[in-house]
Amino acid sequence: MNNKTKILVTGGAGFIGSHLIRLLVNKYPDTLIVNIDKLTYAGNLANLKDVENMPNYRFVKADICDYEKMQQIFAEYQINGVIHLAAESHVDRSITDPFVFAKTNVIGTLTLLQAAKEYWKNDMNGKLFYHVSTDEVYGSLDHGGFFLETTPYDPKSPYSASKAASDHFVRAFHNTYKLPVIISNCSNNYGPYQFPEKLIPLFINNIRHNKPLPVYGKGENVRDWLYVEDHARAIDLIFHKGKIGDTYNIGGFNEWKNIDLIRVMIKVADRLLDRTEGASEQLITYVADRAGHDLRYAIDSTKLHEELGWSPSLQFEEGIEKTIRWYLDNQDWLDNVTSGDYQKYYERMYINQ
Repeated sequence: MNNKTKILVTGGAGFIGSHLIRLLVNKYPDTLIVNIDKLTYAGNLANLKDVENMPNYRFVKADICDYEKMQQIFAEYQINGVIHLAAESHVDRSITDPFVFAKTNVIGTLTLLQAAKEYWKNDMNGKLFYHVSTDEVYGSLDHGGFFLETTPYDPKSPYSASKAASDHFVRAFHNTYKLPVIISNCSNNYGPYQFPEKLIPLFINNIRHNKPLPVYGKGENVRDWLYVEDHARAIDLIFHKGKIGDTYNIGGFNEWKNIDLIRVMIKVADRLLDRTEGASEQLITYVADRAGHDLRYAIDSTKLHEELGWSPSLQFEEGIEKTIRWYLDNQDWLDNVTSGDYQKYYERMYINQ
């Protein structure tokens, strides 16, 4: 792919998408970056205030399940590259309402694949459909080993099942129609602008307000954590230099038990809030474990490092302090998100002009 590509980014108002858009818009001024987002609860255009008026950036409010709208966007902007991030991603929500996850993550991906195939059918050269997925499609690990690109799929939740299905559709379009595709599967992300239903921003906000910190089971579940800007760098690198038809795992080599992660967060947050160290440990509240809760995720991203030269830039201790400091310094952002006021930003910016 070259720098004159017109890239369609789906879900660009979300957590990872907003960091990716910011990177691409600033790094490639001659590339048109088209952000489409349905602006559900997790999409926040205020995350992109700093780039919303850049000449190489466009925003379109749209549903990726709307095939006619997707066809229109491909034609209007002459799209020749897709980075597909739009997804329902919260496991607890998928347990409560699996239909929404099947629609967005499976039908939405299929809709985009079909739109890309039809628009590019006469010339696939220089085109790329890059699908951003999750390590959760591989299932759960015990205390040893890592997920490799060749690890068989074994999804355990409705969320991971929907992402696994979307991955299969992407590969099927490559095999059946020769659509140029790449897939990446990433570990848990953390950093600024994450919707506060996710563990790290939720707990930072709860520590700040002296509210309970709900820990599933005994807090023994293990996750591999990656700073979101490092994920955005990896996506950029894979999009421009990755091998068509390949899969790349993206991970931080940074495993933490949930309870240990929480104690590190408490220690840092208490210090930044000028509290006695460990004072907020009293907020830890153990709750019934999540249904089908995977024990451990751990990604081996050796392939990405050896083939494309990527590695994480931040050690976790540095990244988590940077993250906690951002949320504490941006209390207005958190307050707007938790109150729902952020959803009015689209109307102010795009409807009332």
